[in-house]
Amino acid sequence: MNSHSISGRAAAEHPAPIALSLAGAVAVATLDRPPVNAIDEAWLARLDAIVDAVERSGAAVLVLRSAGRAFCAGADLELMRSRFASEDGRARMVAFVQEIQRVYARLERGGFVSIAAIGGAALGGGLELALACDLRVVADEARLGLPEARLGLLPGAGGTQRLTRLCGEAVAKRLILGAEVVGGTEAATLGLAHWAVPAAALDEHVHALAERTAALPTAALVACKQCIAAAADPSRDGYALEVAGTARLLARSETQARVREFLAGRR
Repeated sequence: MNSHSISGRAAAEHPAPIALSLAGAVAVATLDRPPVNAIDEAWLARLDAIVDAVERSGAAVLVLRSAGRAFCAGADLELMRSRFASEDGRARMVAFVQEIQRVYARLERGGFVSIAAIGGAALGGGLELALACDLRVVADEARLGLPEARLGLLPGAGGTQRLTRLCGEAVAKRLILGAEVVGGTEAATLGLAHWAVPAAALDEHVHALAERTAALPTAALVACKQCIAAAADPSRDGYALEVAGTARLLARSETQARVREFLAGRR
């Protein structure tokens, strides 16, 4: 598959903590901040810029993967250590958590389908990143959890909200209150992931999923995402969104052509 790089940084001596490449309608963001893709300000700013770049590119799908064994082990512990001892430092840490929430929400609302390919540990902020994606594929050997309670903290980058919404209160309480870390197979059983596959098959599975999804009309995918999101928001009328979205899509020439082909028996 031919691809080209999209980068906001040119200095080779300071490689981006997340690399971005584009191949057709599929963009791939590779987390690459050894050893465990810990989250700091530069990492988060890069993710924010990647969401912008993918939106501008018109890609239908964004795959998030890791260059290393760990998908993402959460917040940078050195960053936390340098801040939690003072009132000013703690305030800066709270502001950082708010910024993580903002960027993850941008990813969640993005006008593309996001797929997290989780081959290793996805813990704390790393799992929260994956939960902000539309789809999650995990290796059987992966480890997933929100163990912040072990440190006297809570999953503050959307973990309590998204996990509860996705898996229900019972699973959220089990994993968060118990600081439990589960394997990939069990994660899929609990609803944290959509598919669990052997590690050797992860890339192939994700590639096929991305290509299959990217072949669908982007406008339809975005409209479907908006309607699905409305189902969890009591302030929005999801049924009205379905009707409005249907009207917009029916007016599109691509939709009309696809419907004609289907009715003619060619699809």
